[in-house]
Amino acid sequence: MLEKLQAIYERYLEVEKLISSPESMNDMKLYVQLNKEYKDLGPIVKAYHEYKNVLSNIDSSKQLLKEEKDEEMREMAKMELDELLPRKEEMDEEIKILLIPKDPEDSKNAVMEIRAGTGGDEASIFAGDLYKMYMAFASTKGWSTELVDIAEGTSGGYKEIIFNINGEDVYGQLKFESGVHRVQRVPQTETQGRVHTSAATVIVLPEAEEFDIELKPADIRKDTYCSSGPGGQSVNTTYSAVRLTHIPTGIVAQCQDQKSQHKNYDKALKVLRTRIYEMELQKKLEEDAKNRKTMVSSGDRSAKIRTYNYPQGRVTEHRISLTKYNLQSTMGGDIQEFIDELQIAENAEKLKEGSSFE
Repeated sequence: MLEKLQAIYERYLEVEKLISSPESMNDMKLYVQLNKEYKDLGPIVKAYHEYKNVLSNIDSSKQLLKEEKDEEMREMAKMELDELLPRKEEMDEEIKILLIPKDPEDSKNAVMEIRAGTGGDEASIFAGDLYKMYMAFASTKGWSTELVDIAEGTSGGYKEIIFNINGEDVYGQLKFESGVHRVQRVPQTETQGRVHTSAATVIVLPEAEEFDIELKPADIRKDTYCSSGPGGQSVNTTYSAVRLTHIPTGIVAQCQDQKSQHKNYDKALKVLRTRIYEMELQKKLEEDAKNRKTMVSSGDRSAKIRTYNYPQGRVTEHRISLTKYNLQSTMGGDIQEFIDELQIAENAEKLKEGSSFE
């Protein structure tokens, strides 16, 4: 493991030099890639220095015990070893996790789509509840959010809502939320007090950057139309809403959130680029999922991943058989524990594959 850590440290120093080279300064794509690599290697290099220090101190303490005759000095060496040896074991595990190859998408911003599924009006209301949950979670993380497109439900909530979330490692956290979310509760419209099951699909995509996907203007058809729904005085009076179609693939993206057609175009273009990028990413995710029992971040939109049971105050994460009786706080945005447990499960699968440091 030390040899691998040393090699990473050498690469870290090499990248440090490359960042300031004239070649990278003149190539923005290369510059961005090098900066990302430098940032990703930083925590491993920091752990490497601490690990080397711990190993050195262990060797010194053992040597002291071997040669020192003074009882007081020997006792101090023993006490130090009692602290250092457990720390070494902890660091062994920490470094194994750090050495797992990172998904290059994890550091990206995310485009999130929530769509009402089975359950009629109740499904739309549940989609709205999920939207509020993710807004609250984003707020606790210090992330910014930006509405892209919205289709309101007939009795509240949303048939579909699309929004951007920007911040540090957004996709790496939220990718675990992709899939079918189910809710079991008595709908507001239910007069008999019966519990119904409804569903909404959550799709989380890593936001594609201009460097990832190059779109040719000739391949994009732009249509404009009047906005509908919230939007102030400009709604239904100006053709500010934008729909973009990528002619080679038939992929469509639209935005009507802004009063400015130009701003709506920019937002729609971002979503279009991301959806085209997703086509290639999906192949990779499906390939990865074949080898992983957890189905974590498999991108399978039809997979039932989580159930929110209101009568019992229960939330069940089906991929890792985790149940928590904290429904109220979960719907209030407290989903970090589920994300952490899913990350642990995925890391465990990757370690089993032996791809991390062998």
